[in-house]
Amino acid sequence: MSFRIRGLDPAPFQPLFGLSDEDLSRHAARRYRVDRTPGVPDRIELRDLLPGETAILVNYLHQPANTPYRASHAIFVREGAEAAVEVADAIPEVLRSRTISLRAFSGDGEMLEADLAEGRDLAPLIERFFQIADVAYLHAHFAKRGCFAARIDRG
Repeated sequence: MSFRIRGLDPAPFQPLFGLSDEDLSRHAARRYRVDRTPGVPDRIELRDLLPGETAILVNYLHQPANTPYRASHAIFVREGAEAAVEVADAIPEVLRSRTISLRAFSGDGEMLEADLAEGRDLAPLIERFFQIADVAYLHAHFAKRGCFAARIDRG
């Protein structure tokens, strides 16, 4: 079964890029200078940032559905990111190298299924969830901290 993993659109985050630390704090955001890799997973380009790059840590509403599953959490975005990555039928290394909590949602935002998998074993779980007729999309979360990682759609 074909699937697509997309990074987040950078447009909502771009107004934060270049703000002072004080101005970022007014947006409940923080700037981080990356000092090691892996460790700071960018949600736009779906990659671990490299030492010396900067990231903005900000709260992101990843599940806007008007259900009990409505949710937001802290995510990192690379400061200066201009384009979202899109990967077809493959698992980006940023997901493949971590334990993932995969959550399957209906079109109206109800969670229908969830499971854990090592990232290198994620593709079969994606395929299994998409075999459920009512599943409209999937959310991948980094299992350790629970942060939203990426949305996955049928290809």
